[in-house]
Amino acid sequence: MVKLKLLNLMRPAMALLPEVDQPGKGFVPFKTRALWTGVVLLIYLVCCQMPLYGINKVVGSDPFYWMRVILASNRGTLMELGISPIVTGGMVMQLLAGAKIINVDQNNKEDRALFNGAQKLLGLLIALFEAFATVWSGQYGDIDSIGAGNAILIIVQLTFAGVIVMMLDEVLSKGWGFGGSGISLFIATNICENILWRAFSPISVVTEAGTQYEGAIIAFFHLLISEPNKITALQQAFYRQGFPNLNNLLATVLVFLVVIYFQGFRVDLHVKKQGVAGHSTNFSIKLFYTSNIPIMLYTALISNFYFFSQLLYRRFRNFLPIRLLGQWQDVEMGGHSVPVGGLAYYISPPRDFFSIFTDPFHTVFYIVFMMGACALFSKTWIEVSGSSVRDVAQQLKEQDMVKPGFRDSGLKNELRRYIPIAASFGGMCIGALTIVADFMGAIGSGTGILLAVTIIYGYFEQYKKEKEQLGGNLW
Repeated sequence: MVKLKLLNLMRPAMALLPEVDQPGKGFVPFKTRALWTGVVLLIYLVCCQMPLYGINKVVGSDPFYWMRVILASNRGTLMELGISPIVTGGMVMQLLAGAKIINVDQNNKEDRALFNGAQKLLGLLIALFEAFATVWSGQYGDIDSIGAGNAILIIVQLTFAGVIVMMLDEVLSKGWGFGGSGISLFIATNICENILWRAFSPISVVTEAGTQYEGAIIAFFHLLISEPNKITALQQAFYRQGFPNLNNLLATVLVFLVVIYFQGFRVDLHVKKQGVAGHSTNFSIKLFYTSNIPIMLYTALISNFYFFSQLLYRRFRNFLPIRLLGQWQDVEMGGHSVPVGGLAYYISPPRDFFSIFTDPFHTVFYIVFMMGACALFSKTWIEVSGSSVRDVAQQLKEQDMVKPGFRDSGLKNELRRYIPIAASFGGMCIGALTIVADFMGAIGSGTGILLAVTIIYGYFEQYKKEKEQLGGNLW
């Protein structure tokens, strides 16, 4: 058993990392938080468009292609790694704490600060390692062609960008902005930007069938105007291949509505304050008890697995264990690789609807793995994040909240009836919705849409709650 006190050895390194101070009075006005949230978002969007200095061009397949939207990253820019380092570092530290490999007393200010510092330091080390691996894998060309100096400069830029992401996330998590996390804000922004671009992109491409516009809605009006046969124009607008079509757009809207509908599924437990007459409220246990955490943890795990599998396959493709992990093939026009064998192939979604029937084992394996992993991550998360039955019962007890007609043990039994089921079944539902969205061809992937909806809905709930608390006068 490793004690957290041993992390004191890393204090000198942690001191080198910048830290955002807590608000002085503990409460930040709505206008100020709106301003800081806008500043954070602006800095992030600028970094997404700022190209890396020292690269001639981006070459080869993109190992993060399938996860770009989820990782809030943009290839060839400062946001090449996106939120991957901070998410991976946070996941590792939470799992270590949950497994009691390190002892953390979150009620102790010093332990909490030490834990957060270690988490940032681990994120920085992961950013440095991923930056080195990205350059070493030849994504920006051979090191001999770009030069050792430029290679080092690129690694420094990507590592520094990782520090920027940590600082932006900390600005929001310390209470200066909305949502409590920059990670959620970046993911939602990137996904919404991707969906809007796929719907309204004015970029045109000359194909064998004629000029095609990338945006589904732009293409719809272009086909109606340019195509003499309007029935053929409608068919192309709804079913065209290789570009976003109206079916993809409608599937995206449908998934949005379905996820919002499921957000309302909850069980309300009536509790009241002990010794205070008339003071009662409801403690709600939602179907999505752990929100989007399961899919974020799943994505972080799979994205890192994909990355290292492609990296190893490029270098050691004739080595049998590497081939068992994953075999990859470049797509000619897509600028990315797709898994065609090994474990990476079976945990990836089917490429299209017909693949469900041509390779049913792959489909079944993917469904079982996806839903099982989401359920497991959800169940594990409540144990490591302070939202388990024991933790919730303790929190209610500290607030002197009891269930009318029940003792303390009775309240804990009521919580035990719902929380574990909500965590595991809710995680499976999240996985199932993601699978359905992928099969329907929704824009931005099922994972991306699910994350966007849950994040935006969370912001809406926070806005509504604060508006009620302040009597409707936020500005």
